[in-house]
Amino acid sequence: MQSLDLRPLVKVTQHNVALLFCDYLRTLDLQAKVEKEDAGFVILCQQDKYDLALHEFEQFIANPSDEKYQQAAWQNGDVTDVSSSSPSLISSFKTQFFSHAGVVTLVVFSACWLVFIASILGWGNTVFDHLQFYSRLSVDAVIQAPHRLLGPAFFHFSWLHIAFNTMWWWQLGGSIERSMGKSSLLILLLVSAFVSNVGQFLIDGPNFGGLSGVVYALVGYVWWMGWLLPEKGLSLSNAIIGFMLFWLLLGYTSLMPINVANTAHLLGLVSGCLLAYLQVLKEKNTGING
Repeated sequence: MQSLDLRPLVKVTQHNVALLFCDYLRTLDLQAKVEKEDAGFVILCQQDKYDLALHEFEQFIANPSDEKYQQAAWQNGDVTDVSSSSPSLISSFKTQFFSHAGVVTLVVFSACWLVFIASILGWGNTVFDHLQFYSRLSVDAVIQAPHRLLGPAFFHFSWLHIAFNTMWWWQLGGSIERSMGKSSLLILLLVSAFVSNVGQFLIDGPNFGGLSGVVYALVGYVWWMGWLLPEKGLSLSNAIIGFMLFWLLLGYTSLMPINVANTAHLLGLVSGCLLAYLQVLKEKNTGING
């Protein structure tokens, strides 16, 4: 994009606030950047769209926690250095982290990390034995230990594994919980974990773990909800969808240096898409009957 003349728009005291708003302006195809000044940070915007930018800032400052600003920051690909001396950076991160995630999102996020911490502290085998899927799937086995149907979803094998999965769970799960409610996210978790775990067991046996199947269900759900019912405010950029689908297909090749739970990923994606479709039908039927 050709660089245009930029004009000072507003001055704010918090660097992260300025960055968040600039990320949003870029989603509107409006050039913007942040410059440091002695008493704060100046947001500069495209001169020929100054009035639009000013109008958007008035809306932003009235409700900076709105989902559209968080989504813009998530999808923006630019990397910007954030001043480590900003006194409110940590508190702002905590506020944004907890404001974006509801109860279900935070409980699952915390459970995954507690299990992982326990495993790296020396209880890995014990924890895995407790959460591992059944060695033989039967009615008696399910009755004796029903938690094993979902258990593998909470166990992760490496730092990268858990960081990747819980990052996506927080982002997408938080968006779903805020837009669709706790029950929708809980149903999505239970159904996708059950389907992906059972499918993975039937193909490769009980030695697997991770929230990846659920994460792919979240991707499928948000993808189809954004397509079929965009007024709910759930969406993913084509770049992110393309990346996740490429990663899914890559798992079926011999190029990956690790074992990938491909069946869990695929079944999770399909279950998320189907649940989104059923949700859309429910919403439309409610609208007709109402």
